[in-house]
Amino acid sequence: MNISSNFDGGKIEVIDAANPQNIQLSIPNDTNSEFFQWFHFRLMGAMEESVKMRITNAGKASYPEGYEGYQTVASYDRENWFRVPSNYDGKELIIEHTPLYNSVYYAYFAPYTYDQHLNLVHQAQMSPECELVSIGKTVEGKDIDMLIVGEADETKKSIWVIARQHPGEPMAEWFMQGLIDRLLDQDDPVSRSLLNKAVFYLVPNMNIDGSIAGNLRVNTKGFNYNREWAEPSIENSPEVFHVRNLMDEYGCDLNLDIHGDETLPYNFISGIEGIPSFDERLKKLTEKFIGSWIDLCPDFQDTHGYPKNEPGTGNLAICSKHIGERYKCLSLTIEMPFKDNNDLPDPEYGWSPERSILLGESVLQPIYQVVNHLR
Repeated sequence: MNISSNFDGGKIEVIDAANPQNIQLSIPNDTNSEFFQWFHFRLMGAMEESVKMRITNAGKASYPEGYEGYQTVASYDRENWFRVPSNYDGKELIIEHTPLYNSVYYAYFAPYTYDQHLNLVHQAQMSPECELVSIGKTVEGKDIDMLIVGEADETKKSIWVIARQHPGEPMAEWFMQGLIDRLLDQDDPVSRSLLNKAVFYLVPNMNIDGSIAGNLRVNTKGFNYNREWAEPSIENSPEVFHVRNLMDEYGCDLNLDIHGDETLPYNFISGIEGIPSFDERLKKLTEKFIGSWIDLCPDFQDTHGYPKNEPGTGNLAICSKHIGERYKCLSLTIEMPFKDNNDLPDPEYGWSPERSILLGESVLQPIYQVVNHLR
């Protein structure tokens, strides 16, 4: 029996794997950081054998409550990811499973690999509506990919959608896949109408280095990008640096920042009520966006979420709040669960890549509802 994680997005440390009923594991820290939560590993040699795997440091993770009511995802083919019985006792996350095949992968959520990312952006560029550009280099010298969808002119709005600032939130890139596929569907009337009114600037993965390293929150230099927007650095947070500069150049009328939340088993939005510029116009835009999405998509809700900031107390180093204040525009953080959507639970798959894709497709409808009111 063998456990390994030396692959794209892999993250685990083996303490003891001699006894299949008492496999002891731990999650290493993110690179140059104290954050840890994400895990992704491969188990070989346990076909049709009951195994019990203990993640011994789960209680000390960055968000231990994220393991409460959580079920681990597993896959035999790295395409179909299903949930396996897991229990968090306040100290350890205990995963119990009897693999049907000799090799099986386990992860905190279904990964979205760098190869998948490259396939996504290169398939998108085949559309006549889409251009793939490199806007700079990551800390480790990889291209920062951005898709420009639509033809810009002075009458059109500039809409930005970025994802995966936190690399261990792959549901965000699954969401982007759904959004991109629908936006490029020339038979979709919502997409066609939106591209008559707006240009989309899409960054499907804002933290490629951290994603490959198996980090939860930071890049490989240890920087949390969603706290870098007030003073981004080309040395430490180049993705944020380049995206913000391009927003200055192209303008920003709407910004959506796509994330995953470890704790809450719901899809929800975190708004910009706490920024100094939040006014009646932005309040009405926020309400129209959220209300139209709720009407369209039962997987989205606004009952459960983060507390709203009091006026003037928003953290302007956070992307959605900084962008909302900088451009006086509607700017929202979209959160999806690692667990399940408790409003529409799925015991076999929980919240999944497929549901993330569908939610990404559905977001074009609320964008369509507000596009004429953006400035």
